[in-house]
Amino acid sequence: MSPSRPALIVFCREPVAHRAKTRLIGAITAAAAAALSDAFIRDALAKAVSIGPSRIVIAASAADGAEHSKYFRRLARRFGAELIDQGDGSLGKRMARALEPFSSSGALLIGTDTPSLPIPLLAASVEALRRKRVVLAPSLDGGYYALGVRGAMPPIFSAIRWGSGGVFDSTVKRLERAGIRYALGPAWYDVDRWADVMLLAAHLRLLARARRRADASPCPATESVLEQLGVLRHDR
Repeated sequence: MSPSRPALIVFCREPVAHRAKTRLIGAITAAAAAALSDAFIRDALAKAVSIGPSRIVIAASAADGAEHSKYFRRLARRFGAELIDQGDGSLGKRMARALEPFSSSGALLIGTDTPSLPIPLLAASVEALRRKRVVLAPSLDGGYYALGVRGAMPPIFSAIRWGSGGVFDSTVKRLERAGIRYALGPAWYDVDRWADVMLLAAHLRLLARARRRADASPCPATESVLEQLGVLRHDR
């Protein structure tokens, strides 16, 4: 029998000015950075719905707890998602806490900083988790944007220099030392800094020129905010 379809967990932080996408502040205002963060979250959740996982979970970080966040409660209703709190601790501890309740039947955790990721590439990581115990989808900054676990939790959530350019390599070495077979999802680029926003805008312009009228944008909410900020201008 084929393994069940995994759950999909969207791992995100409440988009509050001066607390969200802070590395963009200066190039744009804190309010604009928060608006872009909100768009990234909505685009990620829309993709989650489109690939039809067994369940959608928002693993949220909010000042007063996810369960008290009007923002996250509203998103959970809109996208038919369960809402859980990330809790405290390192990034590794928070990811492990989000994954563990769903890992027995398989769960893929994704961040929200890859807004232009095509839906088929996200679906490829979900499908890979039906064949392997662990799936890692690398990002070009040396980390990963998606992590899937099926079964027992692997030893990859501690003693990692989170935020460094060696996160992906360190994680793979841990998996190989533990003898855990894993699959790699498609690589993609993160949008963390202003140079990444410029890359994203250029990429979206190229996609808009190439796609047919009926084709959908990979990140319509993000495109809308970039247009409002004057960063993205499509040829008319």
